[in-house]
Amino acid sequence: MNSFKLLLHLVFICLCLVKLNFGQTLVHHSLDDARSERQRLVQKYIKTLNKEEGAIRLVGGDAEYEGNIEVLHNNKWGSVCDDEWDSVEGQIVCEQLGFAGLKKVTHSGYFGPAKRRFWMDNIFCEGHEKELTHCHFDGWGVNDCEPSEAAGVICIAPAGLEPEPEVVPEYYEPKYRIHYTNKMDVRLRGGRTHKEGRVEVRLNNGKWGTICSDGWGLLEANVVCRQLGLGYARDALQTDFFGGSDIFPNLITGTECYGNETSLNECLHHDHLRGVLSCHGLRNHVAVVICDHLAPDLVLDYYEIERTAHLEDRPMALMQCAMEENCVANEAYDIQRDDPDWRYVTRRLLKFTASALNTGNIDFRPFKEKSMWEWHMCHMHYHSMEVFATFDIYDRSGVKVAQGHKASFCLEDSQCLPGILKKYNCANFGDQGISVNCSDVYLYNLDCQWVDITEMNTGSYTLKIAINPEFKVAEMNFDNNAAICNLLYTDTYARVDNCRLVRP
Repeated sequence: MNSFKLLLHLVFICLCLVKLNFGQTLVHHSLDDARSERQRLVQKYIKTLNKEEGAIRLVGGDAEYEGNIEVLHNNKWGSVCDDEWDSVEGQIVCEQLGFAGLKKVTHSGYFGPAKRRFWMDNIFCEGHEKELTHCHFDGWGVNDCEPSEAAGVICIAPAGLEPEPEVVPEYYEPKYRIHYTNKMDVRLRGGRTHKEGRVEVRLNNGKWGTICSDGWGLLEANVVCRQLGLGYARDALQTDFFGGSDIFPNLITGTECYGNETSLNECLHHDHLRGVLSCHGLRNHVAVVICDHLAPDLVLDYYEIERTAHLEDRPMALMQCAMEENCVANEAYDIQRDDPDWRYVTRRLLKFTASALNTGNIDFRPFKEKSMWEWHMCHMHYHSMEVFATFDIYDRSGVKVAQGHKASFCLEDSQCLPGILKKYNCANFGDQGISVNCSDVYLYNLDCQWVDITEMNTGSYTLKIAINPEFKVAEMNFDNNAAICNLLYTDTYARVDNCRLVRP
C-alpha cells in the first residue's frame, strides 16, 4: 500500500513538472530538455522504490529534502556515519536524490540518532561521483560509530515545497546567547553519582526542564562540567537512560558551544522566547553528561612537522598496502584499473612526521573496546582508532584540494619524558594508548604518513594537520589538537613553515 501511494505521488509530481516546465520552455528551455529532466528526477525515485543496491533516502526530517541518510546494501537499509562528512559528500547525496543542490550538511544525529546499523563510515568523495557508493569508504559495515553520529543533509527545496515564510524551520533560525538579564541555573539529575546524569536547566527561577540533544557533544558537555565544578566531560550522550524524555519538557534546543565558555548561557541556543522548540525525536533525545576531574590532553608538535616535511616520488608498486587503505588520491585507482603498467607509475607525496604529546593527568585511551580492534596484515598489528589524525591541504580560497586518507591508527608510547616508563605498545596485541608525558610519533617513513599531491598545481597553500579531530575521545582542551601551516609547493621542493596551534 505504501508503495502504491508513493507511485501515485510520483505521478502527481510528474504531472506538476509537466505543467511547470512547459511554461518555462517557452522562454528558457526546449520541451525535450524538460522531458529529460523529468525522466532524470523520476529515475532517482524509482531506484529507491525498487530497492536497488546503492539507493539512498533521507529519514527523520520534517520534509522530503532533509534528514539523516540511509543507504541500501544487500537489500537492507543502513545509516551513514558522520566521520569526515562534509559538503562534498552532501552535494553528491542531494544530486543523487534529484534536488538542485546542498543547503547544509548535518552531524551528530541532527535528525535523531541512527536507528539502523551503520553501512558506511569515513566516506571520501572528490565531487565528480554520481552516487554516494562510488566514493571511497572503509567497507560495508566497517565502522566505529555510535547512534549519535548519524550523518544528514538539508538539500535545496524543490519549487513549491519551500517552508512557509511564517513558519521558519529550526535549522534556519539564528542562535543567540541567553541574555545577561536572564538567570540560567544548571544541574544534573538521574545519575548514579553526582558527576553524571541528564542536564536540566531553568530560566529565571522557573520550572526545570531538559536540553534537546540535537548536536549535543563533548564541547557542550565540557562547559556543563566546568560550570558545575566537576572537572571535564568524560562523555556526552544522547539518551533517556537517566530519564527525562517524558516527564520534563525541553527548555533549550540547538545548543552550540565553542568549548571554552564558563557557563552554558554563554553558548548559542535557538531563541527560546519565540516558543519554537523543535527537537528531532521524542525518546533518546535528552542531553546527558558524565564528568570527571581526570582527562588527557594531546598537544600536536608542529615544530616536528616543519622540520620533516618533504617531497617523495614513489612508484605505485611500493604502495600496494597503502592503496588497500585508501591512502592515495582517487586518480591512482583509475590508473591501477586502466593502465597495465600502473606499478611503474609514480605518485608525488608530501611526507612529514606527526607527534602528539599527552600533557593531561590521565592516559589517552582509544574509545573502542580491545575486542573491537582490527588486525592489519600490512602493518602486522592491531589498530584501535579509525580516525586519529587528518591531513588536509587548502588553496587560498579555503577550498580543500588534497587530503590524507590514513585508514586507522595504532596508539603507543613512542617517546616519554625522562623518568616516565613506556606503558603502551602496538606489538603482540598489547594495550594501546598514550601515557601522561609520553608522545605517539608517526614517522614520515611510515605508510600513509603523507598527502598525495600528484594532481595538485604548484603554488602557496595551507596545510592543516589534526589529531583526535572528531572529538571521539574526551580531552581537557581541544584548542591544541591541530596545526595550520603555510605550504609552499614547487616543482622541486615543498616548504612548511609558520605553523600555529588551532582547533581541529
